[in-house]
Amino acid sequence: LAVASDTLYTYPENWRAFKAQIAAQYSGTRLKVATSAPAFTFGQTNRTPAFLNNFPLGKVPAYQGDDGFCLFESNAIAHYLSNDTLRGATPQAAAQVLQWVSFADSEIIPPASAWVFPTLGIMQFNKQATEQAKEDVKKFLAVLNQHLNTRTFLVGERVTLADITVVCSMLWLYKQVLEPSFRQPYPNVTRWFVTCVNQPQFKAVLGEVKLCEKMAQFDAKKFAEMQPKKETPSKKEKGGKEAGKPQEKKEKKKEEKKEEKKPDPEEEMDDCDAVLAAEPKAKDPFAHLPKSAFVMDEFKRKYSNEDTLTVAIPHFWEHFDREGYSIWYSQYKYPEELTLTFKSCNLITGMFQRLDKLRKNAFASVILFGTNNDSSISGIWVFRGQELAFTLSEDWQIDYESYDWRKLDPDSEECKTMVKEYFAWEGDFKHVGKAFNQGKIFK
Repeated sequence: LAVASDTLYTYPENWRAFKAQIAAQYSGTRLKVATSAPAFTFGQTNRTPAFLNNFPLGKVPAYQGDDGFCLFESNAIAHYLSNDTLRGATPQAAAQVLQWVSFADSEIIPPASAWVFPTLGIMQFNKQATEQAKEDVKKFLAVLNQHLNTRTFLVGERVTLADITVVCSMLWLYKQVLEPSFRQPYPNVTRWFVTCVNQPQFKAVLGEVKLCEKMAQFDAKKFAEMQPKKETPSKKEKGGKEAGKPQEKKEKKKEEKKEEKKPDPEEEMDDCDAVLAAEPKAKDPFAHLPKSAFVMDEFKRKYSNEDTLTVAIPHFWEHFDREGYSIWYSQYKYPEELTLTFKSCNLITGMFQRLDKLRKNAFASVILFGTNNDSSISGIWVFRGQELAFTLSEDWQIDYESYDWRKLDPDSEECKTMVKEYFAWEGDFKHVGKAFNQGKIFK
């Protein structure tokens, strides 16, 4: 017997649907996402009488519960699929969540669309509109940055529907146009955004979110290519519904031209997501390296489940592949800037989160030594290959330049001592001169 589940109808990679999907991840709601035939074909299924009977606008996402309960409008669906924590546990928190959901719709989406759509070739470029959109984006980023100055999340101490909605509304901005220099004045917003998209419930839906490195510009060629696609459905509809007089056809064409100048935002969203969905997947940064006999996962299992000194470290040295892997010592360059120890630890965990895709080919033990306002950070890293792995992917280059790196000789006593002390979190640490405070493992 198949277990009945709620169904969300949408096209693939729809950011509006993501809101509901992430909410369901948090609440544990069993949600079937119908994005392809035979369950759902965008442009066909949503125009059938049966679909329109439940969802009169014919737009997606659209939700149908296993009890027949139907909802349209993405914010309503996300709200329904949430739990009390996501919706806001008190009347005040619930109102604040609603405030940020409304903020996303009114303050983020309009300028984000005006700026991003031309870069995807689905809207004609207008310099004045784009410049205005950039200024409007700066305004809402400043508001968010100030709000997040003393907060980890938008409402309360945990992720709520406010975070889910605002993150999803900003996905295109961070993917397409918010290059490092543009987002630099708003560090709290980027820190919050990266924290959110690295939560397991977000990642289960969004996958890896790559932040834009260079601001995308209007692509006239892509725009020209996209245009015929947009006209085809309306011509078909015209042929079916209006076998009318030539004059009527001319007038209809005029109306269509007017509509093209000011496109329906929802239609533009559909096209935009189709473009994003068609983007090629990133290549494996380690694809050029030969296979290694050292099974990193096997060592990580030993390290996690068995004694470090008597089992994990001996296993490491017995199986370590000196040709296929390298060992590095890292030291944070700016110890004088380290203040409270919990903030220093956040530096380490933030770096680990941003390096998530590196986990398969790396292991590290990074330690904070000392106390508040008198501390240092250093660690031992094991990478696949003989070079620093960070240079292999733009995604991995955010933090590593804040550290000094030194490659160790695996046969040296220095390396053996450091591996032992850093992996076990105990020893003299003579090169540091400060007491062990706490450690973090990247695995």
